[in-house]
Amino acid sequence: MSKKLAAFARSAALVTAVALIPATTASMAQVDGRAGPEFAKVLAVYQRIKASYVEPVEDDVLIRGMIDGMLAALDPHSGYLDGGDLQRLETMIDGNYSGLGLSVIMEDGAVKIISPFRGSPADKAGIKAGDYITHLDGKLIVGQSLDEAVAQMRGPEGTSIGLTIFRPGRDEPFDVTVKRGVIELEPVTWELEDGNIGHIMINEFSRDVGSDVFAAWEDLQSQASGRLNGLVLDLRSNPGGSLDEAVALSDLFLSEGRIVSQRGRVRGENIVYEAETVFRGDIAQDVPIVVLIDAGSASASEIVAGALQDHRRAVVMGDRSFGKGSVQSLLPLGRDAALKLTTARYYTPAGHSVQEGGIKPDISVPQLSDPDLAQRARFRMRESDLRGHLINEIGLEDEAMETDKREDPRFQKTAEELEEMGIEDFQLHYALETLRRTAPSSIAARRK
Repeated sequence: MSKKLAAFARSAALVTAVALIPATTASMAQVDGRAGPEFAKVLAVYQRIKASYVEPVEDDVLIRGMIDGMLAALDPHSGYLDGGDLQRLETMIDGNYSGLGLSVIMEDGAVKIISPFRGSPADKAGIKAGDYITHLDGKLIVGQSLDEAVAQMRGPEGTSIGLTIFRPGRDEPFDVTVKRGVIELEPVTWELEDGNIGHIMINEFSRDVGSDVFAAWEDLQSQASGRLNGLVLDLRSNPGGSLDEAVALSDLFLSEGRIVSQRGRVRGENIVYEAETVFRGDIAQDVPIVVLIDAGSASASEIVAGALQDHRRAVVMGDRSFGKGSVQSLLPLGRDAALKLTTARYYTPAGHSVQEGGIKPDISVPQLSDPDLAQRARFRMRESDLRGHLINEIGLEDEAMETDKREDPRFQKTAEELEEMGIEDFQLHYALETLRRTAPSSIAARRK
């Protein structure tokens, strides 16, 4: 294994919720013994293609096709990494690159957006989670590989690219021009809101997120006029990242108990993570906490939301989360390639699997300030919508994942009405107002 790939592997274990697991020769031998006749079929197909296909085919093309075919039979988070894929991993580890700032997947030959990074050029241009990109600068990209599409979207800072967007719920695609920028991902940002309420936004789970949130909390305390009356942990549109950092962040606000557990076929993948192993005590003891999530909150975000919800340390608000309850391992293959393989499921402290169903908020709060809310809600993408996704082991019924369709009298205003009121982010507004109503000074005022 090259030094470069080894560095990737070590870093990826920190920032992408993957862990290095050695493939033992014993397990490989068992596979070879059982699958011998099937490998003979693969060899026969290879020989037929080499001998009879209408045009000569290079060996590396056929081998890559076989690898991709095997992985296509698994879940959508397993994959083979080499060349440009490893380069993308390197830029993600570095935390900055020049481009649009999107988290994307390939679905049925089209590029589908999981979420735009908060504050990125794509986010400022109004691109939303669940959108499809069909054309780049007027050229159709449906059918291209994800690597090719991502390479085209990246480019020098200040240059522009035209995207044709299909947004489920709209009758026609629309065009938008986005100016590329240097994407320097800020994992944690924060601000003090009126009423001495802290608002900490966790945008991704890269290295040192736990320490960054601790620093944010201390800064908010120094800014506040008196004690902090509440805290909003904002995990919306956070696609996840490091499992270790999700544990560290949860441990900041828990003083005992389990944070998360993971279970897999390999004994080394059966791990329990407990509180008080990263940070001692609860840094915000007696301060009420709201955790905000939405359909773009995935993986590590769901670990944090699930842990604080199960321990009743926070009230979870927003929309049901994405539902990615699996852990991926990075297994080096030779000098310059690796296999990203799903090796375990993870479970909340109460033993619930996040897979498919996601985290259900304690209080469902729609994002009423989104003018496309009604249309996009019908086509919202989650883990359960991905082809080949892992099935929840408890056999969650479809109706258990359906949104409550009854109208709530609290949530009747339109995006236009909220804009006139100066409310740009209704979910955040509702969370802040809830904390203000429960602040000690507010309770004392009501008792007079």
